[in-house]
Amino acid sequence: MSGSSQNGNSDDLGKGASEADLSERRDRLNRKLDGQRKAEEAERAAKKSDNSGYAQAMKLSSEFISGVVVGGGLGWFVDQWFGTKPFGLIVFLLIGFAAGVLNVMRAAGRIAEPGQRYKRESSDDGGSN
Repeated sequence: MSGSSQNGNSDDLGKGASEADLSERRDRLNRKLDGQRKAEEAERAAKKSDNSGYAQAMKLSSEFISGVVVGGGLGWFVDQWFGTKPFGLIVFLLIGFAAGVLNVMRAAGRIAEPGQRYKRESSDDGGSN
């Protein structure tokens, strides 16, 4: 099994040629595999960004809806407790709407968290308080 029909008649010449040929083929295969891996990683990153976009949308919508629902529930409870039929519901629905919008803005990063404001002010003036 030292020689084959593809290698030719000489074992040494065939062995040297086949090693160079195999090395070249291996390098081409490695380049193809690297390209394929990069394409798969890019595809995974695109799917991940889509999924994280959906997750972000669900988070923001639930922040808003929960604010409105809690405000409406509190308004209804206040109306039942004090007998002020539509006014408590209207006022607390508006407060819940405002709280929902504020929660969405905080979750989206448009407004800083309440504790971060003081940290930023103290770091801006060099901490010389």
